[in-house]
Amino acid sequence: MYAIEVKDLVKHYGDVKAVDGVSFEVAQGEVFGLLGPNGAGKTTTLEVIETLREADSGTILVEGLDIKKKQRAIKELLGVQLQTTVFFDNLMMFEMIDLFASFYKKSLPTDELLAMVGLEDKNRAKLDELSGGQQKRVSVALALVNDPTIVFLDEPTTGLDPQARRNIWDVVDRLREQDKTVVITTHYIEEAEQLCDRVAIMDLGKIIDIASPTELIERYASESSISFRMQPAIEMDKVKAITGVLKAEQRNHSDYTVTTDTPQDTLAGIFQAAYENDAVADEIAMRRATLEDVFLKITGRSLKE
Repeated sequence: MYAIEVKDLVKHYGDVKAVDGVSFEVAQGEVFGLLGPNGAGKTTTLEVIETLREADSGTILVEGLDIKKKQRAIKELLGVQLQTTVFFDNLMMFEMIDLFASFYKKSLPTDELLAMVGLEDKNRAKLDELSGGQQKRVSVALALVNDPTIVFLDEPTTGLDPQARRNIWDVVDRLREQDKTVVITTHYIEEAEQLCDRVAIMDLGKIIDIASPTELIERYASESSISFRMQPAIEMDKVKAITGVLKAEQRNHSDYTVTTDTPQDTLAGIFQAAYENDAVADEIAMRRATLEDVFLKITGRSLKE
């Protein structure tokens, strides 16, 4: 049985097709990502699954339960971290957690929750005394208060600095170790590649494709680019003849960039070309394709647009 099954989900706001016939499954214990730009329909999709919005049409099963018939039972299974959480600023951390715990039939101990998000030393801190990154981790702790089997994290690291973002990633890794099913929405490429077992690329209310980050890259953007300097410079026809080179550009006389789908062979070929032409190859940098390249390839636009 899947943790989540979504079939032909549709949600419109007037003439705006926020979610337009979306279907996917999430396996038990999987970290599943919805990747797309703002306005792609990611949050609306999550809110319908979370029972916060009603779909116009479609079928959704959560742990085999139909959300149209078993909302109360489903809510006990879910932990939800929204994009924006409003706190009672004058409450201390443990008071806020106790308040949320009172909403459920079962709950985890406060100390355990704080340890899970790395805030065990903030038990008696007031919420308005915490940094933005710490408040984000509090919102995740509150999503875990009922020990859910499925956790939804909606843009969990938006607006955070790199260290705070890594802290959230650590939390997701702990949830993975506990065999929790985690669904994340994000528009950050590195986040999706780092955390997700599978990614659904979403744009304009539709899912374009679903696979692991590696499979998506191999499917749509398997090429890598390698930039290097060759001194003295060599002719472009010799650069284009290097093993595996598909395209080649020359910049500033002795600087080159080549595209290849066999980067290891091409790297060896660059050094071989340098040797054969009494030159030195240095300042070598390789860039592998990312999910950003995949999104650009299949939609014609950037995730940041």
